[in-house]
Amino acid sequence: MAKEHLILGIESSCDETAASVVAGGRRILSSVVASQTEIHRKYGGVVPELASREHLRQVVPVVREAVEQAHLKMDDVDGIAVTQGPGLVGALLVGVTYGKVLALALGKPLVAVNHLEGHVHAVFLEAHASGRDPQLPAVCLIVSGGHTILYDVKSEGANGSRRLSYSRIGGTRDDAAGEAYDKVARMLALGYPGGPIIDKLAAHGDSRAVRFSDPRISGNRYDFSFSGIKTAVLYMLKRDPKFQAEIEQRQGALARGERSADALRALTTQPTLDLIASFQRAVVENLVSRTLAAAHERNARSVLVSGGVAANSELRKTFEAEAADRGIEAFFPSRALSTDNAAMIAAAGYSRFVAGEFADATLNAEANLPLA
Repeated sequence: MAKEHLILGIESSCDETAASVVAGGRRILSSVVASQTEIHRKYGGVVPELASREHLRQVVPVVREAVEQAHLKMDDVDGIAVTQGPGLVGALLVGVTYGKVLALALGKPLVAVNHLEGHVHAVFLEAHASGRDPQLPAVCLIVSGGHTILYDVKSEGANGSRRLSYSRIGGTRDDAAGEAYDKVARMLALGYPGGPIIDKLAAHGDSRAVRFSDPRISGNRYDFSFSGIKTAVLYMLKRDPKFQAEIEQRQGALARGERSADALRALTTQPTLDLIASFQRAVVENLVSRTLAAAHERNARSVLVSGGVAANSELRKTFEAEAADRGIEAFFPSRALSTDNAAMIAAAGYSRFVAGEFADATLNAEANLPLA
């Protein structure tokens, strides 16, 4: 039986300092994530300088904890996989630099990983745990606060050394979907991050109450746009002074630390709940319709959905139902693997480790590193 190589993954592309040990590219032995949400909450978004400082503070203890949780010693790992990009350059540099130092000190190979490829492998990690791998070729939607991109995913090589290849189908022309959620949540004084609270409150509204027009995009019909939906919400709030009073009430609640869905719902009128539900429906329909159209055109056997917004309950429910109607199975990671984590980085780095594709001391962070 071939050895299950142990890969230590390090992820620091945005505001999560994460480390994980994965065996054989599929079996998670540990996964540790130090979130910075509380640090950035009062700013309504990630502050790059603060993120970098927190990564510096967290990276050593997080890596140590991941190795300990796997019941290993640092020298037991066979290789180190680190996120090279894309992401915030200062944040990336912390992980890349520490990964290089660790690899040099331990005499272990270093593997550079694209963060977006990590999100693809998060789906396969989850599928492997349930005993059913997605069939390829597939169309993958990576949707988060920083990315909304569609990829064609194919397999190269045999299972033991299988590599995935990617070609870009489309992407957002403006805001990422998760970014639009955060901006609308800020307008409505719902707190940060906006995605989870909007998802919870939307369950209490009428998603057909407000009609948003589908964005008109020239050129690539598989591109996305969310700035128009976001701006439409802004104009609705400005036109009707009734919204402002409850927004001020919620601002007060947030200032007092009252951030739960129940607390905010008590200060939210039905018209606002309907607006929230309608906003979510418009975003979800935009994502689902373009993704499934691309899958149909390419005769994809599966649809993969990953990234932080993949944890959204309405997105999951709609994808599963509409993909099934078209005879295509939709795959998601668990909610823990949807958001940024290092298990996906270790898994993505495994095939490169097996192929001997190692990085050297010249490895540098790339904020805009493309996947395809």
